[in-house]
Amino acid sequence: MNTPLSPGALQGVKVLDLSRILGGPFCGQILGDHGADVLKVEPPQGDDTRTWGPPFKDGVASYYFGLNRNKRIQFLDLSAPAGQQRVRELMAEADVVLENFKVGTMEKWGIGYEQMREELPHLVWCRVTGFGADGPLGSLPGYDAAIQAMAGIMSINGEAGGDPLRVGLPVVDMVTGLNATIGVLLALHERGRSGQGQLVDASLYDSGLSLLHPHAANWFMGRKVPQRSGNAHPNIYPYDVVSTGGAPIFLAVGNDRQFRLLCGHVGQEALAQDERFATAGQRSVHRAELKALLLQAFAGLDGVKLADELMAIGVPAAPVLDVQQALEHPHTAHREMVVRMGEYQGVGAPVKLGRTPASYRFAPLSEGTDFLPDSGV
Repeated sequence: MNTPLSPGALQGVKVLDLSRILGGPFCGQILGDHGADVLKVEPPQGDDTRTWGPPFKDGVASYYFGLNRNKRIQFLDLSAPAGQQRVRELMAEADVVLENFKVGTMEKWGIGYEQMREELPHLVWCRVTGFGADGPLGSLPGYDAAIQAMAGIMSINGEAGGDPLRVGLPVVDMVTGLNATIGVLLALHERGRSGQGQLVDASLYDSGLSLLHPHAANWFMGRKVPQRSGNAHPNIYPYDVVSTGGAPIFLAVGNDRQFRLLCGHVGQEALAQDERFATAGQRSVHRAELKALLLQAFAGLDGVKLADELMAIGVPAAPVLDVQQALEHPHTAHREMVVRMGEYQGVGAPVKLGRTPASYRFAPLSEGTDFLPDSGV
């Protein structure tokens, strides 16, 4: 559904989005959803993700549509003097610059952070990189799947005893975009006191490492290298997908009270009294025996009905839905998590502000060459 237009928490903030692919554009879309005026500059051939399909609409891939609403776009060749001059003019008007060029590229063009900060000290400059600008891996290009491999994420994702697996969505890129957004907001807040901009350094490598909870915490304390455990949680049980007589369900039983409720609901009260399962720590140690007993107890039950019943009594559980089912769920509509603007559809803003909610003003591919007047849209 269309959300009524709101001034947005970031009304009046001007963002020059020079980024491509995912992390930077995702940050720009979040800022735009919350009212910032976002101008995106793409190279003459367009952002690479325009070709990342199928599916395509008018020659532009769905991947691009998912990251570039609430922006207006123009094409400039930043390797040419005319493009560099135009970007300088836009930087002078902007509050925020987003870029994810390989370190040294913008400097070669004479429009890098160090070259511009004395001329434009107010700018909050957000640089998204693979590994940061220096250090053993500094300035190397970074890609989501490669960082998943290097940051240990693949090593703990997959079936126990199976091969390492990439998480089935670009989690590192997306979290880097979120971290970039957080950094931009922190820097804008501090600028309100000092009047000075600063560099926001958001790297895929740092973001990948930051995702390792609780595996990093477990390693720091126990010095045991975490292993793959399939859908099961390394510290908690039952926190796993469990088969039923119908659809499988996910159980997320986090404490002893919830476990007692679960056992009572399925007529297995004795399990909650068994010393192997009576406490969270013991359930985790004896998870294999517990899972076998739960499979027996659930074998004659309908999974969707069981999950609904468990949730109703305070036991976290959920049916395993596919993407279509999730996007078409009634609660998805209730939470306004599907956006429609004309023929465009996308996932809505997850941050809900009571007085200045997100709004959806520009569908992807909207054109624009200048920032809007200060009065807004």
